[in-house]
Amino acid sequence: MSNNKKVFDTLVSRTKVYLVIILILLVVICINNVKLIIPSLIIYLAIVFYTYFANNIRRNEISEHLQDLTMTVDSAAKSSLINSPLPLIILETDGNIIWRSSKFVSEFANIDINNYISDLIIEFKDQIESNQDKKIKKVKTQMKIGKNTYNIFGEFVKSKNSSRKKANEYMLIIYFLDETEKIKLQNENNNLRTCVGIITVDNYDETMQRIENEKRPEIIAQIEKNIYEWANEYNGLIIKEDKDTYVYVFEQRYLEAIKDNKFGILDTIKELGNKEKNQLTLSIAISTEGETNKEKFKSAMATLDVILGRGGDQAAIREEGKYQFFGGRVEEIEKRTKVKARVIANALEKLIKESDNIMIMGHTNPDIDAIGAALGVYRLGKTLEKEAYIVTNKETPAIKVFMDTLLKEDEYKDVVVTADDIRDKVTQNTLIVVVDTHKRNYVEAPELLEQTSKIVVIDHHRRSADYIDNSTLTFHEVYASSAAELVTELLQYVEVDVDLQMLEAEALYAGIIVDTKNFTFKTGVRTFEAAAYLRKFGVDIIKIKKWFQSDLKSYNKIAEVVRNSEVIKDTIAISIYNNQDKEVNLICAKSADELLTIGNITASFVLGQIGDKVVISGRSIGDINVQLILEKLGGGGHITLAGAQIEGKSIEEVKADLIEKINEYFEVES
Repeated sequence: MSNNKKVFDTLVSRTKVYLVIILILLVVICINNVKLIIPSLIIYLAIVFYTYFANNIRRNEISEHLQDLTMTVDSAAKSSLINSPLPLIILETDGNIIWRSSKFVSEFANIDINNYISDLIIEFKDQIESNQDKKIKKVKTQMKIGKNTYNIFGEFVKSKNSSRKKANEYMLIIYFLDETEKIKLQNENNNLRTCVGIITVDNYDETMQRIENEKRPEIIAQIEKNIYEWANEYNGLIIKEDKDTYVYVFEQRYLEAIKDNKFGILDTIKELGNKEKNQLTLSIAISTEGETNKEKFKSAMATLDVILGRGGDQAAIREEGKYQFFGGRVEEIEKRTKVKARVIANALEKLIKESDNIMIMGHTNPDIDAIGAALGVYRLGKTLEKEAYIVTNKETPAIKVFMDTLLKEDEYKDVVVTADDIRDKVTQNTLIVVVDTHKRNYVEAPELLEQTSKIVVIDHHRRSADYIDNSTLTFHEVYASSAAELVTELLQYVEVDVDLQMLEAEALYAGIIVDTKNFTFKTGVRTFEAAAYLRKFGVDIIKIKKWFQSDLKSYNKIAEVVRNSEVIKDTIAISIYNNQDKEVNLICAKSADELLTIGNITASFVLGQIGDKVVISGRSIGDINVQLILEKLGGGGHITLAGAQIEGKSIEEVKADLIEKINEYFEVES
């Protein structure tokens, strides 16, 4: 009826306009000739009566026409609804079904559809509630019903029955579109897509040099035989690109099987070597990203860089921008060549000379390794006559004694700054040097990384997926004991003669001592060489020891954490530090170290809380890879030393997650 009324109103409006125009014309005529007033009035009244009579007739004709048309359309719509080729249902929001189409009845004749309908109503209501625009009443989802998968579309329609309860104020119209065949074809198409992988033998040249000449061809043949057999198992194509590198191409349908097998080839190759003399390991990178095989190869190459940055002996699959790692349970093997250190040293020296100034920063809540490495780079910058700053938080409980000592020196009072202090000094030609971390969101001032394109990263932690990927120069060696060791190597190989101040040399030496636990963990030949170089500057070991002595109050806190620890898996200790104070990170780290001194404890985890963050310190004697465990909680580190920070959860929830990840670790290992 509303449409009829609009048509009638339009007709009447136009008629009124015509009558007004005629009236005006007659008035003008009568003004010029008074005798025509009466005839004009008669004529105008006749026109009005005729118009009224004609409008009524026209009104009836239009009404009849519109009624016929509406009945025809309604009949067609009802017929289409009843005979819809799609399953369709109308129901109230409490689940009461008002009407089903014949196709719906036949489609789901052998299926108990009620449970599915209940789930749909709940999901559609949730979609409406979560939508900021509450006026939107159209919803959709996908659901598997029986053996078929449907795209399901719904619309909330206001009920015209005013007597209905508020709960049933709306009716829900739902129709089902069977996408089973489409999804099947999509899956088949995806299965036919190629995955590209790169397989490399870690430290090939160095390993082969340690194998006797007469055994070398046999070992090489066995490596190739196992790699080809593993590839053939999944109908893949192997191409030997170099003496230690293979390109692996296979269909994506086999990717899940490879995941389920957890890259057993890694263990197979390790069994070929001698663990003490010539440990053989593989690194495998696979990528599904890219429209062409060339793009997938480039993605696989980038993934291989991540694996090598984590120490090798593992596999990684990159899908949809995310990494999934397998293996990586053995200690990194120290490299014997110093060629890379020399090359990096020369490149760093050149970058410093070409820059306006240098900003050096480590990770948040820096330890002595980060500060020591930063001081080493600072001295290099000053030697090259460049303005240099160390960006850090001056209030750091873990190194409070050292920072107090450092800031008493006049030279460093204006050198150690916060990000706010030097923000206006950062230009496009500023060199940012990041030490002791490679994670973009873990540095002291992430925003500084966006203000320049000249970035250097010096780190020794196993590479994580969120690494700084736009660095100009990267010295990332996971075999190294510490960032301080890496910086010390660089100082030895730059062309200028760097004269370290006593405090700087002691800070570097302290970084090595702390990260190696007094030369116990991750200590190689080059670690001792770096330490020996620093001793030449007159390092006072007793002074360094005093920097990290615990006071009686802190020691009692550590003892309480150790006393309250629990043991799972027979050898893993877990404890919680319940106090929220400035020393949380320090107490957790020292407590985890202390737990490792207990017999039969091979790994320890201590949890604490800082504000809304739960921090975890993980330690191991090497039998258990704490980095792999904490990486699943968003952390990282090394096999023997790792940490994590989790937001949005209570400390008990994080503890439960940690235990779950520990159990997963042992399930994979078994």
